[in-house]
This record gives sequence, C-alpha cells and structure tokens, in this order.
Amino acid sequence: MTDKRVKVGNSDLEVFPLVLGGNTFGWTSDEATSRRVLDEYVEVGGNFIDTADVYSAWAPGNAGGESEIILGRWLAVRGNRSKVIVATKVSEHPQYKGLSHDNVIAAADESLLRLGVDEIDLYYAHFDDKATPLEETAAAFDELVKAGKIRAIGLSNYTADRIEEWFRIAREHGYALPVALEPHYNLVTRGGYERTLAPLAARESLAVFPYFSLAAGFLTGKYRSAADAEGKARQGMVADYLTADGFALVDALDEVAKAHGVAIATVALAWLRHRPQVAGPIASARTPEQLPALLASVDLDLTADEIAALDKASEPFTK
Repeated sequence: MTDKRVKVGNSDLEVFPLVLGGNTFGWTSDEATSRRVLDEYVEVGGNFIDTADVYSAWAPGNAGGESEIILGRWLAVRGNRSKVIVATKVSEHPQYKGLSHDNVIAAADESLLRLGVDEIDLYYAHFDDKATPLEETAAAFDELVKAGKIRAIGLSNYTADRIEEWFRIAREHGYALPVALEPHYNLVTRGGYERTLAPLAARESLAVFPYFSLAAGFLTGKYRSAADAEGKARQGMVADYLTADGFALVDALDEVAKAHGVAIATVALAWLRHRPQVAGPIASARTPEQLPALLASVDLDLTADEIAALDKASEPFTK
C-alpha cells in the first residue's frame, strides 16, 4: 500500500488519499467491529477519518455523537492521536442544530469531549444554515481556529454562491479561509459539482473530499437490474440509477475492473481520485472485509483511455 499523502488546500494537513467514513460507527458497525475497521485502515497507512456530530442520530436508540465517541475511545486505547487526522462536522446534531455563533462554539466543545482530543483537525459546516447570517458563522469558525480548538475549516453541502460569499466575508474581516470542500459527487452524480463547485474549488485551492463516492452501493456493481434492489434497505437511495444508463455505466466499470483484476468499487473510487481538486474520496466500510476493495483504489492508476471510457459512460449523469 502506498504511503503517499496529499495536502489539504493551503493548510498544513497531509492526508491519505482515501478517507475512511465514520458514519457506520455505532450504527451498522458495533464498537468492536468499528475498531477492527479503524485498525486495518491505519495499518496500511490510512490517517484520515471523517465523522460528524450527528452520526448516527437517525438510528433507533441513538442520540447523535455515537461515531465520535467510538472514534475517541479508539484513539485513546491506541494512543495514536498524533498520527490520525480527524474531521467532524456541525449543524445537524439534534441538540446543536444550525450554525449560529453560540451553537457552533458549543457543538465544537461537545465534539472535542466526545473525541477526547484538544483540537479538531478539520471542522466542517455540515449543511448551510440560511437562517443565520454567514458573517456570524464565519466569525464563529475563525474564533475556533484562533482558540486552537480547530486547525482548519471545511464546507459541506454549500452552493458555489454561498461558498464565494464565505470567502468574501473571511477576506474582508481577516478570518481563516476554508481549505476543504465535501460535496456529493460520484460517477452517477456529476452535474451539480462539475458545473459550479469544481471551478470554485480550483480557484480557491480547496481540497475536495466527495461523499457518497459509491452512490449508496450502486457503484460496487451489486445492482445489475432493478430486481436486484427489490426489498433492499437502500432501494430508495439507488432508485434513480436503476436505468439503462446506470447499468451501462456499471458494465463499463466492470470492463476496467477486469482489466486490472480489481473490484468495481475500486475503479469507481480511482476515477474520483483522478478528478481535478479531489484529494481523496470518502468511503465507509461496515466490516473489515469491505476495506481491501476501497484501499486498492489508492494504488490504481487508470489510463487516459479508461478514464475517457468512464467519462463517456457516465455522461448521462452530467446533466
């Protein structure tokens, strides 16, 4: 496995080019399984974990923060905090909704406690809060940087216009500038990101970490017909991809995968890694057995012809 690292925008953070998603911790992965996944990820050189304060409030019996707690306990037991980059997010926790100044500060303090760390490496505004002036939110994030509670700022699920406004405000007031962008982006969700966010990311030197990199499992090749999704938990999430265009794309991925002797998911992640500004896709593993296919993407270099073929096959999804 490669030991290469990529720089996160203009920050001093250097991360592994495959980000381990922490959304499964405490949800579909119990604590013991989550630790095994984390152990195996770092064993091959992985160093970047992406979580959020809301993970996984949606699960029965959970209140939010379960993922951070499991990650924090693992960091404490392994004693490897200095070797791991931690990203978490604010705005969606049931007790800390929105991005008002006081809420951002209080939520950050709670995340620090759950993670058991003194500083969050990358802190994202998870979803835009139109009810709070951007000036107030940007000021709160800058305050956290100056207080040493966070090292860098990231934005997730923001429109290009709102990101540009954040940068304008930050420059006007001398605030710390965002260094990372976490958008919904993959081979079957291309249009929105590529039209407006990609040019902005390039202009502002933002490191891009796409989420839903495997489109809720569709880009693993597990669905080869609409019938394959019948009755499955993620049927609703993949419904829009269960089309002739979607299956043709999976066939194209399969062809490239066979040429390299790798899994379809490996190729889908490698395609993302080859995109401009993408520092590393985010992918989650419910079990350690799912990790190898994800990790293999880091060392898979696609040819220009293979990238062109995947670009063409996914063209219907650029609308």
